[in-house]
Amino acid sequence: MTAQARHEQIPATTHWQRFSVSYAFPVVFTEGLFDADNPALRDAVCRLEPGKRHRIIVFIDDGLVAAQPALLTSIADYMRRHAAALDLVCDPVAVPGGEKIKSDLHFVESVQQTLFDWHIDRHSYVVAIGGGAVLDAIGLVAATTHRGVRHIRIPTTVLAQNDSGVGVKNGVNLHGVKNFIGTFAPPFAVLNDLNFIVALPDRDKIAGMAEAVKVALIRDAEFFAWIERNADDLATFDRAAMATMIRRCAELHMRQISQGGDPFESGSARPLDYGHWSAHKLESVTRNHVRHGEAVAIGMALDARYAVLMGLLAEGEELRICALLEYLGFDLWHPALLKNGTSGELVILEGLREFREHLGGALTITLLAGLGVGVEVHEIDHARMGQALAWLRDRASA
Repeated sequence: MTAQARHEQIPATTHWQRFSVSYAFPVVFTEGLFDADNPALRDAVCRLEPGKRHRIIVFIDDGLVAAQPALLTSIADYMRRHAAALDLVCDPVAVPGGEKIKSDLHFVESVQQTLFDWHIDRHSYVVAIGGGAVLDAIGLVAATTHRGVRHIRIPTTVLAQNDSGVGVKNGVNLHGVKNFIGTFAPPFAVLNDLNFIVALPDRDKIAGMAEAVKVALIRDAEFFAWIERNADDLATFDRAAMATMIRRCAELHMRQISQGGDPFESGSARPLDYGHWSAHKLESVTRNHVRHGEAVAIGMALDARYAVLMGLLAEGEELRICALLEYLGFDLWHPALLKNGTSGELVILEGLREFREHLGGALTITLLAGLGVGVEVHEIDHARMGQALAWLRDRASA
């Protein structure tokens, strides 16, 4: 019997495998996380198995260690105080902060080696303390070790507490592309300690506010108005104002992830990436001298002006957006925006192609149809975007 004949005798059958997985994790807002009488960390670790002693390994941003050396003692004291529930397997391991840890795979391999050496299993806990880059890199290692080790994020920057730290993504850079390697892996818990924010340098406090303005612009006009009303307190880093801003921003990000219909971004829309297509490219072009939040602020101003030029956003609203960002402390121009590539095209516009590739082939950019109202477009007029860039440049030099 020929192979063709056998194939004709055995009809193809298809079986559909379907299942759903529910995710839930706590996002805790607290102060003095490592104070001995603060139960937040212990309770987060023990929430599924309250009677067990849990093995824990801690990775911490080396910049944070340098700025707050007493933090290591506080962590050790906390673990001793709660030794019946928490087993710290070794001293906290310092790792590079910022984009350095995301841009050199050596650091990822080093963290993997540490988990291997200490026999960290799927029911152990990998705790990351630091900014968004540290959380991204350690989260990737946790997600891929034994196909998933329990991961607890302790964000220490505004940007991480109000945005990336409460999300479900992690990743590192490769080939000069931001987050080229990564996974979608919800954390086991997120613990936000306001004391870390109070201790930040001013530049880091300012940078993180960009994501609050972003999510307000695309999802909550009332929150945008609140930021405007409280701009004086935010610009001077008033503790209560910062706490409210961080919590509301985190809530809106969490709502988008849980109710937006695409938590693992299988489609092409990225509403939470408003202002990001140019921001990612600007970070790369400047070798991260422009920080993420600073680049996002510029990206939002650029896209707001473009939306006005395209008739989507009412004339004057872009001025309102720019005025708020500048009042909070952002500079809305950088000379790298006018850098030309080998083809003669502006390098920043290459960010559109890279953003499209990151989305999966179909370009989807979120623009504004009003304050608090995001709208998706699938084409960008390069000439009009060039006009928007010129407007930003002229405004900065006026």
